[in-house]
Amino acid sequence: MEVTMVPGKGPSFPEPLREERDLERLRDPEVVTSELGYVFQAITLTRQQLAGRVPLIGFAGAPWTLMTYMVEGGSSSTMAQSKRWLYQRPQASHQLLRILTDALVPYLVGQVAAGAQALQLFESHAGHLGPQLFNKFALPYIRDVAKRVKARLQEAGLAPVPMIIFAKDGHFALEELAQAGYEVVGLDWTVAPKKARERVGKSVTLQGNLDPCALYASEEEIGRLVQQMLDDFGPKRYIANLGHGLYPDMDPEHVGAFVDAVHRHSRLLRQN
Repeated sequence: MEVTMVPGKGPSFPEPLREERDLERLRDPEVVTSELGYVFQAITLTRQQLAGRVPLIGFAGAPWTLMTYMVEGGSSSTMAQSKRWLYQRPQASHQLLRILTDALVPYLVGQVAAGAQALQLFESHAGHLGPQLFNKFALPYIRDVAKRVKARLQEAGLAPVPMIIFAKDGHFALEELAQAGYEVVGLDWTVAPKKARERVGKSVTLQGNLDPCALYASEEEIGRLVQQMLDDFGPKRYIANLGHGLYPDMDPEHVGAFVDAVHRHSRLLRQN
């Protein structure tokens, strides 16, 4: 499908999927390897330039989230058209989600082959699904991606890499996500760290979850909020991060203050 990046709007699909027959114009998922070769080249160049200073994380959108863009034509506050598909065309929805999964697996494996040292799958629109729809249309494909990527890496003779699943507003499925085959579960800022740890157990690493808008605060306040977050998560099986992405108008100096505060308080935690 044709995708354009519209300033102030984000990804836009000029010809979204409207009818079941529209699936016939989708191309073979295996063309990922050739069509997205530029992504793999960029990853290799970036890995070389990093020269071991920090790890390089590859990523992709999860099947349900990708489906919403393809059906809605872009972002949406309700996902009404996409959810209409789930209720009115469940078989076609599963067909599309399988096609997307088949495309994601070689895409993620290709990123590792190109130099990515970890992979993160973003189910950014999980919150538009309740537990029943999530368990039916999102979770099976999230699980399948992890299982098949790990198998393909092994078949290709590539070393395994940690995989992270982030389902925004998917707090209702924390237990299921913790058992979906990923080493790390990302949390948005609406989830209490201590309660999340109780729910997922001790064998899974948690990532997150400072409210991105906290970066509008003063640098001193950012430091205080980071300290509270790290204290709540504790020093084991935890990756400090924001609870979602940065916004375009955020001050890079405040992003630096966040990173510095994480390093500073992490050292103190380890010492104690």
